[in-house]
Amino acid sequence: MAICECVAHKSQYNQPNPIQSHQSMAAKKLYESFSKSLLDEVQRWGSMKQTGVSLRYMLEFGSRFTDRNLILAAQFLHKELPIRIARRAIELQSLPYGLSEKPAILKVRDWYLDSFRDLRSFPDIKDKNDEQEFTKMINLVKVRHNNVVPTMALGVQQLKKDLDPKIDYKDLDDIHQFLDRFYMSRIGIRMLIGQHVAMHEPNPPPDRIGYIHTKMSPVEVARNASEDARSVCLREYGSAPDVHVYGDPNFTFPYVPNHLHLMVFELVKNSLRAVEERFMDSDKIAPPIRIIVADGLEDVSDEGGGIPRSGLPRIFTYLYSTAKNPLDERADLGTADIATMAGYGFGLPISRLYARYFGGDLQIISMEGYGTDAYLHLSRLGDSQEPLP
Repeated sequence: MAICECVAHKSQYNQPNPIQSHQSMAAKKLYESFSKSLLDEVQRWGSMKQTGVSLRYMLEFGSRFTDRNLILAAQFLHKELPIRIARRAIELQSLPYGLSEKPAILKVRDWYLDSFRDLRSFPDIKDKNDEQEFTKMINLVKVRHNNVVPTMALGVQQLKKDLDPKIDYKDLDDIHQFLDRFYMSRIGIRMLIGQHVAMHEPNPPPDRIGYIHTKMSPVEVARNASEDARSVCLREYGSAPDVHVYGDPNFTFPYVPNHLHLMVFELVKNSLRAVEERFMDSDKIAPPIRIIVADGLEDVSDEGGGIPRSGLPRIFTYLYSTAKNPLDERADLGTADIATMAGYGFGLPISRLYARYFGGDLQIISMEGYGTDAYLHLSRLGDSQEPLP
């Protein structure tokens, strides 16, 4: 019934904003600059089958470092990346509730079409010189997409402005499912490009194979991520609770440190904000956040008052945030990678996707009035295939 009401009253959500309409028309004209033959090719490639890889495969393939293997990897990416990018470009054109028409979403779609065109116009890779030129090109593709997350977040904010405030976010499940697919795909694309580019580093750090650290210490990564989160908290609030990390620093396994850093940073950042805001006007000393690293599991706990029971079902949605939104129509997306304490509403759901990308998961358990426990499970075997949307 709620969904029917949603559809029936859809027109009232989408009252045209003159500025957005002008921006949307400009973006549509930009889209029209793509040739029909290119758009037909996008449709054709978007229907092809994707090929997933595992962390273990990337590790084993990268450990046999030869020019021949780099050429083989580039040939694989030359075919695989256009398939994945085409699928996302197609989906960006047919989103519900008018989301596809939002200026920020149109901008992201055009980035994907540009990248598809760059990949498809690159000739077949036959030798080492071709491979090196291809590597430069895909690195530029990766840079082009650096600000996709804040730009998509801005597009969702543009949608929220037009939606009836009484709408139940459960009725927007198709948007949540699209964003899960979109971001999971983005994680995979950036991992494949980043891994290949990193294999060309002239002096890689010890125990590194591209993006993968063969002996990553989760305790060490958790400490670094916690310090980064505390520095953001100090900048925002002028103070920050302590973070205590428990576990054996000598416990290691192969993983991508950047992925773990992002997940722990997000969890600790949320805990710091909750504790800081709960104890801001209190005479009591703010309790520390605890991170317990067990064999294959991380537990981040805080005493920040917990999440209200009514809010728990929404913490993994993209249209919900308990904090003030840091983005607006005038946002300078060139600087949007700067970490803010909260507000995109994207941190937790994207962190869970990073965990699931290599076969792990993220669970949140909260006791209202006391605090929150986050359980981050990481797969140490590394043999699960990418979950390709």
